[in-house]
Amino acid sequence: QVQLVESGGGLVQAGGSLRLSCAASVRPFAIYTMGWFRQAPGKEREFVTAVTGSGRGYRSYYTDSVKGRFIISRDNTKNMVYLQLNSLKPEDTAVYYCAAERWGTASVDIGEYDYWGQGTQVTVSS
Repeated sequence: QVQLVESGGGLVQAGGSLRLSCAASVRPFAIYTMGWFRQAPGKEREFVTAVTGSGRGYRSYYTDSVKGRFIISRDNTKNMVYLQLNSLKPEDTAVYYCAAERWGTASVDIGEYDYWGQGTQVTVSS
């Protein structure tokens, strides 16, 4: 059974940093595009960032609001994907979800992703 398990969320002050991790049991991990989405209270789930798999050159994509602050990375030897969150703002407060898309194109469409984690809460205080 495929599992994506996020960790690393928490409460941080504005301007602070967090590192989220996602352990993925998808196989073979290297071919999957791995993405991060977030959902704030009362809002729809939105794309944050994704890194493509081996067939698409391990390219990273970011939504405009996090460019220059967030960094996605993956470790294919450990089946892990990470999200470094820097210079956090209160508007970054949300549940952050890890997602996997087989041979994916780093779509911003949640419907394109095959597997999802349960999410980890990130709360940024002002």
